[in-house]
Amino acid sequence: MTEPVFQSATEIAARLRAGRLSARELAELVLDRVDAINPAVNAVVEVHREAALQAADDADVALARGERVELLHGVPMTIKESFQVSGMRSTWGNPDFAGFVADRDAVVVSRLRSAGAVLFGTTNVAEMLADVVACANPVYGRTVNPWDHTRSPGGSTGGGAAAVAAGLTFLEYGSDLAGSIRIPAAFCGVYGLKPTAGTVPLGGFQPPGPRSDPSDLAYLSAVGPMARSAADLRLALRVTAGPDGPDAKAYAWHLAPPRRTRLADFRVRVVLDHPAAAVTAEVGAALSDAVDALAAAGAKIVPGWPEGVDPVRQAESFGFQVRQFFAFHGGDPDFAPVTAVVEQHRQRMAARAAWDRYFSEVDVLLCPATRTVAPPLEGPSPELGFWISHASLAGLPALTAPVGRTGLPVGAQIVGPRHEDDTAITFAELAADVIGGFTPPAVSG
Repeated sequence: MTEPVFQSATEIAARLRAGRLSARELAELVLDRVDAINPAVNAVVEVHREAALQAADDADVALARGERVELLHGVPMTIKESFQVSGMRSTWGNPDFAGFVADRDAVVVSRLRSAGAVLFGTTNVAEMLADVVACANPVYGRTVNPWDHTRSPGGSTGGGAAAVAAGLTFLEYGSDLAGSIRIPAAFCGVYGLKPTAGTVPLGGFQPPGPRSDPSDLAYLSAVGPMARSAADLRLALRVTAGPDGPDAKAYAWHLAPPRRTRLADFRVRVVLDHPAAAVTAEVGAALSDAVDALAAAGAKIVPGWPEGVDPVRQAESFGFQVRQFFAFHGGDPDFAPVTAVVEQHRQRMAARAAWDRYFSEVDVLLCPATRTVAPPLEGPSPELGFWISHASLAGLPALTAPVGRTGLPVGAQIVGPRHEDDTAITFAELAADVIGGFTPPAVSG
């Protein structure tokens, strides 16, 4: 493994704080790697090299002076192009917005900078974030999977997942409405977290234009990190979560402690297949091997869907809501009547209540993140909505963790109780010791 570009953000941050590596040295290493590797992958679409090097120099000076340093002090990272970053383009891959340059930072960007991160670039997206299988648009072109350049990295945060996997960044921040973090993380063999709905503010995450308002996304979408370890997800969540604006005057946020701290104490509901979204043999085998390893390590495995949860109806309800969201924002005259939208809201609340009851009996749900490994760039797109829909509908925290490879990565989805993100993260962190964590691709550039 090339050092230190494939280390976790947690590890590299500790080295920086201890003075064993300078922020300038690390920034130059990452930027040079982007120059060498990125042209073949097209993951990072805009780089501000001089600004990043200046931020790294400032980090080194602060450390030398003995100033207080934050959790991400000097850590180079990227962010999805759909977030506003002052001085950088935010086009959402849409030619109509190709000239838009943000004049302010999104809330997440501001918080990452305050935590010491050296934000050096933005990563590619599916056009208008409307594709979870491919990552391509007319502005920046197509991103490929660093494991196999004939395969898709997933979407819509495909550029971010590819950058993390290829060692081009230590952290990425993306968004997930219909799997846009979890699916690329699975295809590229990295970790990706969709936090509990509303945990991380959406301010500055919206396309240009007068109709755009981040609150439109709040009930369906979440923004969250991608990384090479579960611990990195926790680290990134700690520095970005919490209310913003008027809400911050009345509410505080804290990361609820995990329910368990030993793998053997976890109660794990396991669902590995469903007729509505059958997984391929290679994905099923990798997930089954992972469950066997967890059971051997003492985790308490509970098979099958929980009573009271109708997975097909929930998937259909979520699919309807996503279609109506895009219909409304696209000016589609077939947008459903108010009565239908109200009924879908009722179903969303019913799903949330059902999952709240379910998580009184178990700690996490383990299920597929995707039905397949990364598909070919050229060819039909697999339907991937079923497995990601349940956590999205109910606003639950859900992350993807690598569990094995069949030549290409396979990801498990770990869903936790609402507002207990660290229960899912801690399970993934402990599970990595027995089911494997991130490994770098043999071909990354």
